[in-house]
Amino acid sequence: MKFLDQAKIQIRSGDGGNGCVAFRREKFIEFGGPYGGNGGRGGDVAAQAVAGLNTLIDYRYRQHFKAGRGKNGMGKERAGAAGADLVLKVPAGTQIFDEDGETLLADLVAIGDRAVLARGGNGGFGNAHFKSSTNRAPRRANPGQPGEERTIFLRLKLIADAGLVGLPNAGKSTFLAAVSAAKPKIADYPFTTLVPQLGVVRIDGREFVLADIPGLIEGAHEGSGLGDRFLGHIERCRVLLHLVDGLNEDAGAAYRAVRHELEAYGHGLLDKPEIVALTKADALAPDAIEQQVARLKRAMRGTGAGTQATPLVISAVTGAGVEDVLRALLRIIDTARAAAPDRAAHAPAWQP
Repeated sequence: MKFLDQAKIQIRSGDGGNGCVAFRREKFIEFGGPYGGNGGRGGDVAAQAVAGLNTLIDYRYRQHFKAGRGKNGMGKERAGAAGADLVLKVPAGTQIFDEDGETLLADLVAIGDRAVLARGGNGGFGNAHFKSSTNRAPRRANPGQPGEERTIFLRLKLIADAGLVGLPNAGKSTFLAAVSAAKPKIADYPFTTLVPQLGVVRIDGREFVLADIPGLIEGAHEGSGLGDRFLGHIERCRVLLHLVDGLNEDAGAAYRAVRHELEAYGHGLLDKPEIVALTKADALAPDAIEQQVARLKRAMRGTGAGTQATPLVISAVTGAGVEDVLRALLRIIDTARAAAPDRAAHAPAWQP
């Protein structure tokens, strides 16, 4: 299935049905009076987070959605039927923005979260509604009110407990494949990961979700490489795992380059707890590892985000140091979960 994390669509709620002008004409009823019913209410347009979806591909080839119109009122004071509601099914973690792209209308975090985006128009009154002591035979009825029409943006932010960041070829996909059942593409050239990947990690009888995003390069916030558009998928993560390629000429410079891109992106990523690990230890000599670790320690000073004094050293190929990294991640995740449960950490869905 093709991954799509952004979509622009147009929605319109249903118009209300018109009221009816009718009179009661029956044998032996001399003054039947007004008999017109009210129109039905138009259908609402709502969005709901459902299970089994992890992409917005359903909104790639269809961009116009309209709820049902209310039926007109009829004689014998019969009210028109209400229009059918339209429910947009989206993955959990979808944010819905107004046409300006900045006003947040709804944030559907958990399965079952629902938000009404456009209310249907009210149905018009029939002439029976206007009968009074001074107006015994009204010949007027209201038309139904029009529905709401708006353009909205859907943006998916994957929900994961931990997120992987680093330069291209830092070993993120290899690490994800080693610790979970995910099967990301792995190759010896940059940008093998083109879309975010999720994997479920199990350690010590516990499990958490790990997200891998395409690698960042210097100038990503200005559009270099694949840019920083995928950083939104780790905004919800409780901790970041920053992998630094041990074969890089200067591990400290590589670390600072990624931190600079996180700072330029903003949205609180720079303030998240961070675990730093030097990768590809199996291809490095002991003195080279010691030198790269020293460079990393100097680069980490003053960042305020490192959760350990010394960067960890791992090899996803041999498994060396991998369990230590996973346990460090799990400790931070447990602490964050206790401090801010999933539901309490997010604002309720917006209602118009």
